[in-house]
Amino acid sequence: PMMTHAAWLLLIPAALATGILMGRRGGEIKGGAKISRLSNTYFRGLNYLLNEQQDKALEIFLQIAEVDKETVETQFALGHLFRRRGEVDRAIRLHQNLVARTGLSEEQKTRAALELGEDYMRAGLLDRAETLFNDLVQMGVHAPKALQQLISIFQSERDWTQAIAHAVKYEQISGEAMGESIAHYYCELAEKSIHESNLKQARDQIALAYSSDSQCVRAGMIEGRLDLLENNDAAAIRAFERVARHDVDYLPEVLPQLMECYERRNELLRARGFLQEVIERYAGVTPLLALADLIERDDGAAAAQEFLTKQLLQRPSVRGEAALLEKAVEHPAADPNDTIRALKQITDQLLVRSANYRCTNCGFGARSHHWQCPSCKHWGSVKPLLNLLGS
Repeated sequence: PMMTHAAWLLLIPAALATGILMGRRGGEIKGGAKISRLSNTYFRGLNYLLNEQQDKALEIFLQIAEVDKETVETQFALGHLFRRRGEVDRAIRLHQNLVARTGLSEEQKTRAALELGEDYMRAGLLDRAETLFNDLVQMGVHAPKALQQLISIFQSERDWTQAIAHAVKYEQISGEAMGESIAHYYCELAEKSIHESNLKQARDQIALAYSSDSQCVRAGMIEGRLDLLENNDAAAIRAFERVARHDVDYLPEVLPQLMECYERRNELLRARGFLQEVIERYAGVTPLLALADLIERDDGAAAAQEFLTKQLLQRPSVRGEAALLEKAVEHPAADPNDTIRALKQITDQLLVRSANYRCTNCGFGARSHHWQCPSCKHWGSVKPLLNLLGS
């Protein structure tokens, strides 16, 4: 909806404690002025901006603003520069002037109000920014951007209920899926409920998290914790297994508790089956070590060492090699040379697969030295990597 100039002026007293405006009259320009009307000096200023020469750009735009006080784009460029340079007070005053200015188009006033709200956020004045963005949303002006900023503010304030409400509204208006973020907001509420020992409320919030994102790994982890708090190992096993199936990268986060549940319920056969399943999908060593322990318990130390050696030759790991060495010390093989040869093969695999050099400019890893980095093309920045496997 279109608004009168007076309606726009209502935004500023609501957002500022002082309510001071520096309005300007006269010299009106038509909204949507084309950039082609600006002088070559303006483009020089843009060039300085693109080349990160902020001081020179600021000097140029100040010159333009002095000569042509009605060029709105110059004012926006100045405000942007002030904020980037940390001169937030100057940016605030400039954008206040633009909001109070007559003759601007609806789009320009909206842009000025949004910039003013961002100034407040940069200055840490979240209450003022919140009031301003809320007023914009209530007035129906450029709601998606204002809602985004409000969601950011509510996240900073850890006001998860408001974050949820505004994220739902943003999804409805913009069409952008917000389910993953909303699920995390519900998980934050669930964490708070657990801290307050309100487990039923936490359950309800986890259910809402799943309704927002059926694959929410965090919800599964919290659900498993709730099951443990209620001494329900069977339910905890289901929850933690589901976490690993949804996103196997989180396996190390849940496996210790999961193995304890298997142990308490004497479901070690199920544990072995699950570990065999995730080993197919998880490249790390965590499930290997857990399965090796189960094999040692059921089939003996020699079988565990043989399993671990075979797996580590395919996916070498310093942590896995240390575990194999520990098992070999506790239960020496009939021929110690067999163990030494196995460890030597695993070490060779580690050395072959590891980067020996890294670019100090961009972080590119390489196995051999390059005077020019293959990634960022910087000269003399690829150096020997100093780590457990490096020089």
